[in-house]
Formats: sequence, C-alpha cells, structure tokens
Amino acid sequence: MSAIQMVCAVAVPLLWGYQFVAIKVGVAQFPPLFFLAVRFLVIAVLLVPFVKTPTARQFGYIAAISVFLGGLNFGLFYVGLGLGSGSMSAVAYQLATPFTVLLAWPLLAERPSLATTAGVALAFLGVVVLAAGSGLSANALPLLLVAGAAFAFAVSNVMTKRYGPFDPLMLTGWSSLFTVPQVLLVSLLVEHGQLGSLATADERGWLALGYTIFIGGIIGFGLWFWLIARCSMSRVAPFGLLLPVFAVISSVAFLGDRVTPNLIVGGLLAITGVAMTQVRLTPRPQRV
Repeated sequence: MSAIQMVCAVAVPLLWGYQFVAIKVGVAQFPPLFFLAVRFLVIAVLLVPFVKTPTARQFGYIAAISVFLGGLNFGLFYVGLGLGSGSMSAVAYQLATPFTVLLAWPLLAERPSLATTAGVALAFLGVVVLAAGSGLSANALPLLLVAGAAFAFAVSNVMTKRYGPFDPLMLTGWSSLFTVPQVLLVSLLVEHGQLGSLATADERGWLALGYTIFIGGIIGFGLWFWLIARCSMSRVAPFGLLLPVFAVISSVAFLGDRVTPNLIVGGLLAITGVAMTQVRLTPRPQRV
C-alpha cells in the first residue's frame, strides 16, 4: 500500500469510529430502521443524479451487494446498537475483519501471509482486551445482531472486490438507492412513530443524521470502496480493527466514558496488530 492509501485506510475507521456516537444519538430520537432509511435516501438523492449509471452487468451485482451491505449489515447493526451499548457494538463489529480475511481466502484466492495472520490475531486480542473492560451486558441479543452485521459486511467486502472494480461514488449512491426499500419496508412492518420522530427530533438528532450521511456514508464508504478496488482484502481489512479504538475514544470524548487500562492496552495491541499486517517479508537472495 502507498502512503496515501495507508492514510485513507486509517481515516476510514476513524470516521466510522466517531460515527458510533452519532448513531447512538440518532437511534435514541428516531426508530433505528427509519433513521437508516432516511440516511440512505438522502445519500442516494445526493449522489445518483451526478454519478455514472451502472452497466446492465453491474446492476445485478450492486443490488446483491446492497442486500448485504445495506439491508443486513446496517439493519442488524443499527438495531443492535440501539439495544446495546456503543462499546459492546464496537467490539462485536470487529468480527468483520477475521470474517473478511477468512472469506477472501476461498472466494478471492487471497491466502493471508504469516504476518497478516499474526497481525489479525494480535489486533483481535486487543479487541478482546477492550471487551473485557467494556462491561458487556448479559443480554446476548444485541451482541448477536451486531455479529450478524459484521458477517454481512464481510460478505459485501468480498463481493465488492470479486465483482468490481466499481466507481466508489457510483457504488455508494446506487447501493444506497437499492437499500432504501429494503429497510423502509421492514421499518413499516416492525416500527412505529416514524413521522412523529421527524417532528420531535432536536438539533443533536439531525446533526447525528448529517454525520452518518456525509462523513460516515459518502466520505467513509467512498474511501473504503476506493481502497478495496486498489488493494487486496488482506491488506485493507485489518485496518477495520482500529475501529473500536476510535469508537471508545469518541465515547470518552462525547459520551463521558472513562479512560481505562483496558482501553490503553487494547488500543495499543490493535494498532500494533494492524501495523504487522502491513509487513511484507522478502526472501533473502541466495548466495552463489
């Protein structure tokens, strides 16, 4: 990876980590799936008129990606985050990285190197340390929902790599458009108070929605799709393990969470592990 690609690969979990606070604030004022539907609708309205129209071949792939990336990933994640804590969700969502690396091996023929395997293991150990200090609830449902979201995100990553490359903003806009009816239909079936929430939401709720649209959505996913098109999944995916570090830092900064030894140790382990995944060993030339 080039220096600019590494900067972008760190920027994505940074933006998404702070998005945990925005989502937590947003789903407290809007029904979670309705909040998600509005998010994707606005992204689609902002992008679709100004990006390329997918080819006939790409339409089917983007529709399939939207099911895993939008409907399942975000749907399960928003509901799980609404029911559980931000720290728990950040920790559980890191299953997306090992899921992605494991799926990329048989589906993309990207066998992880020893350094990548060790780095993922070390970074995941950091996630476990964070989990140990996050006071996870005994209620397993939010954890299972977020773990399901992580698997769906991993599938969408592999599909994006396998069937791409796609223009990042085109994929973001059109997959958002395909996602809207999926989550809106489920919202109408299982939620209530959608229109009322539009009238009662305060400034914090609307700012949270704006962050998920512009920062986490358009910028975050635009950079992520750009990286997937140019780098192997074994190089890109481990950077996702930085997400809980930034998520907990944002919780400390904006939600009043305390800095704990687990946060410090877990964060250092995760950062070190991600750095290890970027090591590429070259064989020594043999003497003749």
